[in-house]
This record gives sequence, C-alpha cells and structure tokens, in this order.
Amino acid sequence: MIVPMKKVTLVVLDREREEALRILRKTGVMHVERRTTSGQTLADLQSALSSLDQAIALLSEAAAAKTAAGSPAAFPAGNPAAAVEEILAVRDRKRAAQESAISLARELERFAEWGEVNPSDFDDLARRGVYLFPFEMTVSEYTSLPASVRSIVLNRDKKTIRCVIWGEDDLLHAEMPAGARELVMPAKPTVELKEDLSAAVVAIPECDASFAARASWLPSLAAYRSELLAAIEFETIRSGMPVVELGEGSSVGGAASIAWLTGFVPAEEVGTVMDASKRHGWACMSEDPSEEDAVPTKVRNNRVVNLISPLLEFLGTVPGYREIDISLWFLLFFGIFFAMIFGDAGYGSLLAVISVFSIARTYARGEKPATGLFMILYLSLMTVAWGTITCTWFGMPVAALPGFLVNASLPAFSNANPGAADNIKVFCFTLGLVQISLAHVIGIVRNRKSPKLLGEFGSLMMTVGMYFVVLNLVVSAEKYPLSDAILAMIGCGFLLNFVFINYAGSLVGGIVESLKNFITMFLGIVNMFGDIMSYIRLWAVGLAGSAISATVNSMAGPFLGGFIIFAGVILLFFGHGLNLVMNVLSVIVHGVRLNTLEFSNHLGLTWSGFKYEPFAETAKK
Repeated sequence: MIVPMKKVTLVVLDREREEALRILRKTGVMHVERRTTSGQTLADLQSALSSLDQAIALLSEAAAAKTAAGSPAAFPAGNPAAAVEEILAVRDRKRAAQESAISLARELERFAEWGEVNPSDFDDLARRGVYLFPFEMTVSEYTSLPASVRSIVLNRDKKTIRCVIWGEDDLLHAEMPAGARELVMPAKPTVELKEDLSAAVVAIPECDASFAARASWLPSLAAYRSELLAAIEFETIRSGMPVVELGEGSSVGGAASIAWLTGFVPAEEVGTVMDASKRHGWACMSEDPSEEDAVPTKVRNNRVVNLISPLLEFLGTVPGYREIDISLWFLLFFGIFFAMIFGDAGYGSLLAVISVFSIARTYARGEKPATGLFMILYLSLMTVAWGTITCTWFGMPVAALPGFLVNASLPAFSNANPGAADNIKVFCFTLGLVQISLAHVIGIVRNRKSPKLLGEFGSLMMTVGMYFVVLNLVVSAEKYPLSDAILAMIGCGFLLNFVFINYAGSLVGGIVESLKNFITMFLGIVNMFGDIMSYIRLWAVGLAGSAISATVNSMAGPFLGGFIIFAGVILLFFGHGLNLVMNVLSVIVHGVRLNTLEFSNHLGLTWSGFKYEPFAETAKK
C-alpha cells in the first residue's frame, strides 16, 4: 500500500537554523523539499565528493586488477581528505609519466634512423665555424643538389637519404630542393631522452603498486563518502531555506529574521515532528497535500508482497503518490511470467538450490538474508512448478525422462502431448485476459462513486471480446468462432468507454473530450488486440529457450559416451549457462514489460513517482 502523507511546514529563527536541522535530522521522518541553491560551502563539499569519487574509482580499479603491491600504506588517521590528496597526487604522477612516455617515444622514433644525436655537438662545431645542417630527402632530390652544395651522407635506404649539409656560415644554401626536410634538433641528447623514457616507463607500474598499497583504504573512504553525502544534504537544505526579515516591531525577542522549510511526513509519524516543535519552540503546520504538490511515495507491504521490492528498486520504478500500488499483482504475475520464460524445471531446481544454500549460509553467519534471495527462491519454485507441468527438464526428450516426471506433468501442457503448443498459446492469451481485465476491475472499484466506472466496464467488455478475436485469428477459427454476441460486446464496450471514460463532473464535457480524441480512442480497440496478442511472447520466448537447451544436449551427446567426455561436460556447462543468462535477459525485457507497460497502461499507472527519502542521520549512498 501507498502510505498517506502530510505536508508539514516548519518555521524557526534564522539564528537557530542549523541546530533545528540537526534536531529534525534525528527524528528521521521528514522528506524535505529541496530548493535550488548554491554557496561556497556547498561548492567545496561537492568538489570534495568529486575528488573522493575519483580516488575510490582508482583504488577500486587497482583492487579489481589485483596489482602487485608493496607494504600497505597507513591511512592518515582523522584526515581522510589528506588520503584523497595522496591518491590523486599518485594519479597525477602516473598521468604525467604516461604522457611523458608517449611524447619521448614519439621523439625518439623521429631519430631512430639518425642514431645518437646531441644538439650541443652541432653548437660546438658552429662556434668553430663549421655549420652542419642535417637533412632528409629522396634519392632523386639528393642527386639534383647543385655542385656547390657540400654534403656528407650518413645513411640511406631505397628511397631516402639522410645527410648533413656543410656550410661556412649559419645561412642555409638557397638552392636546396623543395622536398628536402631539415631535422629539428631535440631539446636534449637522445641518450638523455632514452634515460627519461626508461624512468617514465618504470614510474607507471610504481604508481599502480602505490594504488594497490592503498586499496585497503576503500572501507575508510566509503565511510568518509557517507559523511560527505550527509554534509551535502544538510548544507543543501540549510542554504535552501527561505529567510524572511522581520521588522523592529516584531515580537520575536529582537530576532532579525526567520527561516522556514516544507516537507512530507507519513501521516502516522506527524506526531514525532509536532512533539519536536513543541519542545524546541518551532512553529509547525500540518495539512493534506494539494493536487499541485509533488508528494514522495512510500510503499509499505507485508513480508510476502515485499519479495518484489528488489526488482522494483533495480528497475527504479515508483508509482505516483496518487496512483495505485500493484506490488501484489506484480509479484504474482511476474512469478508466472518468469516461470514460463525460463520454462525448465531443471533450471528452476538449480536456482532453488543456489538460493536455499545462500539463505542458509547467511543465517549461519548470524546475518539476515537479503530480500532478493527470497525473491529468487520464489521465482525458482514457480519455474519448477511450470517445468513440471510441461515436462521440461534441462531440454531432455520426454522419452529420456523417468516415468514419474512424465506422470507428474499436466497432459494438456505436457511435451508428451502434440497439441500442447496450442493449449499453451490459449493459456498465454488467457493470462492476458485475466491481467488486463483485473486492471479494469480495479478501475471500476476506484471509480465506484463516479460514472467513469461505466467507461471502465466498457473497457472490460472490449477486453473480453478482443480475447475471442485473438483466439479466432491466432489459434483456431473453428474452435473459437466470432459470434454476433462477441461483436456486439466489443461495440457496446467501445460505446460505454467513449461516453464515460473522460467523465469529469459533466457527461457532455466527457463526450466532447472523447470526440477530441476520437482517433486515439478508436485505435484503442486495435491496441486492446495488440495488448492481448503481446502475451504470446511468453510461449515464444519459452519455446526458444527449450530449443536452445535441446540443441546443446544434442551437440554434447556424442562426446559423453567416449574418451573426450570432458568436452561434452564443458559444452553442457557453457551451453546451458549461456541459455540461463539469455533467459534472465528475456525476463527483464518481456516479463517486466507485461507488468510495467500492458498491465500498467490499462490501470492508468505511469510510474511517475519518486521515492520517499527522509532527512535522517544515515546518509544515502
């Protein structure tokens, strides 16, 4: 369920603003409305957080790479900012070494064909009146040099000649070929460049080792990050509180100004804020949120329904405050969709064993298992149930399975039944009918005091009618003929939906609104057909997974009875492992979609909410 909220406004003396916020943070129940703000303190905190994140990323990368490290570095106790500076200083040294190594390697490559070059040698000769100009040119260009140009060839290949031009002054001969390229002297002798390159190359792994030696700092840095996040949150709220200047005639004991903030508190927790206001002399007002207020959503369910919360948190989907919480229906239908997409009792058994082992191991350590483990256990058991019904175990042929597994299957859906595919298709469409109909039944209940319920009833009629249209077109026109009653049901449903679905206090106004969107509403019939058809994906994706399992088995089979049995085992392991990963992706794409798109659209659920996050002592990470 979505917990009812109250909008709370607090007014405090400006001089008591920080202390009031510390007290409010201890209550830990108010989701404070943030206002856009700025300031030097906030900018410094955000800059510190940015530097810290860079430092954590560097150490995490070193820890993941398992870089060899020397003796562990001691963490600067009581000064995590200094630790961040140390890490970033190492980063800067590594970056400088990398840039230097690239630059030096490029420079030395330029002189690779010239041998050792020392600029001071050319300077010494110039002081003695001997001017040498190193040049590189083609063979044809060299042979075209005038006889007056004196040169010494240093080396050559098939196309290029490297030489020095000898002159009696520092002016280059005017008749040099246009394509001749004079060698630009290095900043220092190439011998020294090589030494610098070696030093830079050595410095890079030394920096990596330095990161590895500080990898043990990660927990301390994570704690520092929590402190920074809390400080940023506090400063954002503090600096964002509007301030009102009071006149000299005010009765606030000479106070110059007051500050205020607004936020949202669960209705049952409002007393906590009221009590704190009375104790500390704050002005406090509580009221119901208005339609214009952006109210955070707090979802609270029992332990069973809460099994779906890890998935919803992973997806980042939150219903709007004024929308409906579908956690129960999401859990139920997602379990069915998951089972049909995985479709294999063997895979479900593996997941069940892994989840049970993980739960037991966590309990053995004296810890509470994550809710996600129980969700996986629920989904795996649903998969085992569906795989048992369809007689699907690791993609093995029915003839190869023990008799008790075949007998445990449901004949209508069992792989032993040639007509099982059509029966599963009908089951998929029936699932679509049930889920979409449920959405409109919920709509009828929510609008029970408004004529809009007739619009929802019309949508329900169209859903049932289009269900039979789908069966007629996709499964069998003979088994599921379209009678006049079905067509009349669709037509009447459309009429009811057209007249009443946009009702907002005036029947005529609702009809006018529907007329404005006539094309969209008419296409709604086609959308209803498409939404029910969409559930066929459960059969199609499950069939694809079964085919992959069977293919893996057939490829590995010839190896299992021979000398290279290990090759068959490896093939089975990787083949079925890949299929499991693909099934997980399919569940995310298809199983989630049917809940968050088809079902939610018929509910009018937009998932436009944002999570209730109270201003509390524990910072969000």
